[in-house]
Amino acid sequence: MAEKLAAAGLFFDQANRIRVLDPEASEETLKLNNDCSQFIEGISNFKNIVDNFITVVDKLANDVEKSKIKALGSRNLLKSVSKQREAEKQQLMALIAEKRQELQRLKIQHESLLKEESEQNDLFEHLSHQQ
Repeated sequence: MAEKLAAAGLFFDQANRIRVLDPEASEETLKLNNDCSQFIEGISNFKNIVDNFITVVDKLANDVEKSKIKALGSRNLLKSVSKQREAEKQQLMALIAEKRQELQRLKIQHESLLKEESEQNDLFEHLSHQQ
């Protein structure tokens, strides 16, 4: 009788209940269902790991980008300070040259005044001796 029912697509399980699906196919289906559930769980865990990894990599990328911008700013500031110091150096060199010229002029003027003073003293002495 079981053969006639099997031919009609009806089967008995271990508890002697009537089933439409062959017990072996039913077991395979349950096993496949469990395997699929485990696979989906594994994929879900993998997705979570990948999402966490992407989050960490994005954070690191942002940190690197901030560091690059900070380094560029520091480099630009250093160049600016260097240019400013060079300009100050040029100004000071020009001021030194100007002061040296003024010193030279004052030395010449001083020598001229000393010479004139000496001449006047000589003239004064000469006039004092004549009287």
